[in-house]
Amino acid sequence: MSNVVWRPGDQKPRPPLLEGDVYRPDILQIIEKTIDELSPALRELSLDILAHPELKFEERHAHDVYTAFVEKQGFVVQRHYLLETAWVATYSHGKGGPVLGVNSEVDALPGIGHACGHNLIGIAGVAIACAAKAAMGKLGINGKVILLGTPGEEGGFGKVKLWEKGAYEEMDVCLMCHPAPGPPYSVSLSSCLAMVQLQVDFVGHTAHAGLSPWEGQNALDAAVLSYTSIGLLRQQTKPTHRIHGIFEGKDWAPNIIPDNSRVHWVVRAPTTKEVFQTTERVKACFESAAVATGCKVTVTELSFGNELVQNPVLGNIISGAELSDVVTKKYGMIDYEWGIASASTDFVMMPGLHPGFSIPTVPNGGNHTSAFTEAAGAIEAHEACLDVSKALAAVGMRVLTDETFLSDVKSAFEEAKRARGD
Repeated sequence: MSNVVWRPGDQKPRPPLLEGDVYRPDILQIIEKTIDELSPALRELSLDILAHPELKFEERHAHDVYTAFVEKQGFVVQRHYLLETAWVATYSHGKGGPVLGVNSEVDALPGIGHACGHNLIGIAGVAIACAAKAAMGKLGINGKVILLGTPGEEGGFGKVKLWEKGAYEEMDVCLMCHPAPGPPYSVSLSSCLAMVQLQVDFVGHTAHAGLSPWEGQNALDAAVLSYTSIGLLRQQTKPTHRIHGIFEGKDWAPNIIPDNSRVHWVVRAPTTKEVFQTTERVKACFESAAVATGCKVTVTELSFGNELVQNPVLGNIISGAELSDVVTKKYGMIDYEWGIASASTDFVMMPGLHPGFSIPTVPNGGNHTSAFTEAAGAIEAHEACLDVSKALAAVGMRVLTDETFLSDVKSAFEEAKRARGD
C-alpha cells in the first residue's frame, strides 16, 4: 500500500465527503472559527517547540511557552503540576457537568528532535481545549476542560506517572492525537502495541585479557550472548510481536575482561497478556547467558504500557461513532491500517480516543527518523493537525452536551475491560 502514502508535493484532492449534518452544527461552526483564528499563533507555537527539542522530563522551554500561551487564552494554569515539567490548564463553565480531558505531549527524541511530531500533538491539545472553551462560553454549556501537558512519553511513561499521581481522576473522557505516515487526509483509528521495558545488569569479574583471561567472568560476553539468543528467539515469535534493544557498559577497555554490562530491551505485543508471555521468554535468554558466562544477572521491569484501546462510541466508523461521522462528513477519511499501529505509547486505560492523522513524508521517512522531524514542520502537517483537532473538539463537545452519549462511552469502556479480563 506504499503508493497511498501522502508524499510531499502531492496535490491529491480530499476523498469524497459524506453528505448530511454532524451533531450540533452550531457547535462545530464555533470550533472551526476558533481554531482557524488561532492557526497563525498555533503555527508559531509549533515551530518554536520544533526548534527547541527537549528530552523526557527536561522540557522546560516547552513547559514555559505552553503555559504562557494557554494562560493568555483564559485558562487557569498550574505550572510544574505533579511532575517538574508537567502542567495543567483548566476552564470551567457553570456548575457541574462532565469533565473533558485533553493531552498535549511535549518531549522529543535523542539526536533527531521532534521525529515523532510531538510539536503537532502539543498544539492539537491546545486547539481542542481552546475550541471547547469557546463553544462552552458562547453557548452556555456547563462542564470543565482539563488540558494536561504530559512530559516524557518517549521512554519515560509520563502519562502513567501522572495517572498514578491522580492527574486523570476527574476526567470523564480523555482525547489526543498523533501524526504518522498514511493516506492523504486520513485519520487512523488503529490500535498500538502493549510494551514492557527491561533493564538487565550482568555482573562478572575483571581479569587481564591477555595475561590471565581465564580468571575473569565476562559480562560483555553475557550481554552479547543474550543479544544473540534473543535474535534467534525472534524466529519463533509472532510477526505482530517486537523485541529490540541495546547494550552498554562502564569503564570498558580491550585489555580488560569487562565485569559489567547493561542491556535495555523493549518487548511489544498486541495485548497485555501476549506481551507478558513473550517477556518471560526473553528473560530466559538473560538467565541462560548468565549461567553460560558465570555472571550474575538482575532483570528489572522499568515500566509497562498497555495496548491502545480506541473507544468505539467515540471513534469507530462501524458503529457510526462521533469522530468517524465528523471526519467523513467534513475533513477526509477514516483509516485502520496506518497511524501508530505497531508502535506503543503511554496513553492510559480510560474512556478515550487517540487517533493518528497522516502528514506528508518522504519514502522511509516515518516516525523516529530525521525526515519525519522535517515533515512535522511542514504547512501541510499543520493543516492536517488542525483538521483532526476540529474533529476531536467536536467529539469532546458531544461528551459535554449529550448525557446518553457519554453513558454509552463509559459502558463501551467497561465492556472492553471485561473482554480483556481486567
